[in-house]
Amino acid sequence: MYDSTAYTECKEEPEKPLYNGGVFESQPQSDGGVQHAIAFYAVDAWVRIEGSSSGLIRASLQTENETYDCIGTVLAKRGCWSFLKGGFLLNWPSTSSMLLFQNTDGKDINIELASPSLQPFTKQQWRFNQEYLINTHRKQAVTVHVSDSNGKRMQGATITIEQVSKDFPFGSAIAKTILGNMAYQNWFVKRFNAAVFENELKWYATEPDQGKVNYTISDQMLQFVRANKIIARGHNIFWEDPKYTPAWARNLTGTQLQAAVDSRIQSLMNQYREEFIHWDVSNEMLHFDFYEKRLGPDATFHFFETAHKSDPLATLFMNDFNVVETCIPNLPLMRAIIDKLATLNLPIWLTEVDISKTLDKQTQAIYLEQVLREGFSHPSVNGIMLWTALHPQGCYQMCLTDNDFRNLPSGDVVDKLLQEWQTAHAEGVTDEHGSYSIFGFLGEYRVTATYGNKTADTNFSLCGGRETKHVTIRL
Repeated sequence: MYDSTAYTECKEEPEKPLYNGGVFESQPQSDGGVQHAIAFYAVDAWVRIEGSSSGLIRASLQTENETYDCIGTVLAKRGCWSFLKGGFLLNWPSTSSMLLFQNTDGKDINIELASPSLQPFTKQQWRFNQEYLINTHRKQAVTVHVSDSNGKRMQGATITIEQVSKDFPFGSAIAKTILGNMAYQNWFVKRFNAAVFENELKWYATEPDQGKVNYTISDQMLQFVRANKIIARGHNIFWEDPKYTPAWARNLTGTQLQAAVDSRIQSLMNQYREEFIHWDVSNEMLHFDFYEKRLGPDATFHFFETAHKSDPLATLFMNDFNVVETCIPNLPLMRAIIDKLATLNLPIWLTEVDISKTLDKQTQAIYLEQVLREGFSHPSVNGIMLWTALHPQGCYQMCLTDNDFRNLPSGDVVDKLLQEWQTAHAEGVTDEHGSYSIFGFLGEYRVTATYGNKTADTNFSLCGGRETKHVTIRL
């Protein structure tokens, strides 16, 4: 079984190694005759440095055939132990491999390791772990009891259970191209229960000229979302990349810029308070700092604080890239990073899932399925959004369909997983206890019981947890 243990705090002493060290425990370093097979590998180690107050330490792997640079990183500190958690997929068997831990900025510092662990998993074991997590965290048992009006249990009653809606938000970006396009709308509504506007809420879209605010397009898109009972994320209030800041705002400084950003938040929140489940407050703030350079180091905090006061029921997100993605999909690293983020006890979504258009469509589909399975199986991921808004000229990177809404390979993957991650129509007969049980994906259900010429139905919800849900129908 995979060990999801992770730490984000810097500790006085390192913890014991996961998996009792794994390969490091079972095979002494002097043994050079063991061949390591093609497999997923989980890598863990505690790191302490001297010679600098902090350093970004990167793990890499060198084999006879290639070097793996995308294995894991940790921001280590002097005088305490930091936990590096990552992993890799070994593409070729290896008899001679070396794990390297290096300072990314090239400065000469001392790096000390403790409690290292290297644990292999076959592809079948990795998939088993995914399915185990899905069955324990995305499903719940339900038992339907059928009795007559006197409470006497009824054996042989026919039970039909249908999932009406899904609890897990799975959606995609949409663009204004969906407006008035019934084929696009029908295709989207058939599949997704969540949406995010690709560009239409961004500041440069709603206020291209200072003082001329226009929410016509975003209002119409929100009307489509509401009409189809779809939840929507608010993307975004500000974008720290100056390229995507309105041209007129880039020329402002000091009090003028402060007044402009205050006006932006007030206008947006007045228009859409309580409409969106989330707000991406300051987009890509880990990579860019347009506002903090001009308004001071507390500018972003001010954005979050103001947004929370204006729309207190919306969840505020830090939305950024290069969080889980690497050279290619690296599932052990992806899982390890989410493990570490989960220690913060904050909501986690995969908000812009996309596969590079430099790859052929079949490879896009293969990688997409890997990423989606990994995301859905992680208990700490609360929702998944694809970045696949459709335009006449295509999509940002990956499309799910062509312009006539015929599935591309990635679309086939999405449809397959949507089908797999819902409870199929279930039908059975009550046993001698008048009961019928299933495991169902979390969500809303309708159950019908029939006995002879008598029929009754009711609704119930599966909301998660280890306890069995019990539903009683009286005929």
